Amino acid sequence: VQLQAFGGGLVQAGGSLRLSCTASGRTFSIYHMGWFRQAPGKEREFVAAISGGGGSSDYADAVKGRFIISRDNAKNTMYLQMNTLKIEDAAVYYCAQGRRWGRFHAEADFDSWGQGTQLTVSS
Repeated sequence: VQLQAFGGGLVQAGGSLRLSCTASGRTFSIYHMGWFRQAPGKEREFVAAISGGGGSSDYADAVKGRFIISRDNAKNTMYLQMNTLKIEDAAVYYCAQGRRWGRFHAEADFDSWGQGTQLTVSS
């Protein structure tokens, strides 16, 4: 299994950016996908998750209403559209894949992880 996240970069506060995550090695559509992030000096935290078929999604309160998670199962790719970015959104963003749709989307619900892509938000 291989996950690769990309699309990070430098964005001004208030701007938008879309992250992508491609997956290979197993049937993409039967796995839930998630985004996590880790800022310097902080623990990695849940950002958003989407079910295998794409019919269910969930967001952390900090990004609800600003971020949109989606997936294209035909392309084995997941996306995170990030709008109205804030300074505090700056972090390394990781994509993850798993079979368990946990209530709180803990890291343990995901068994494969990508390498992370850096988002920097400037004021």
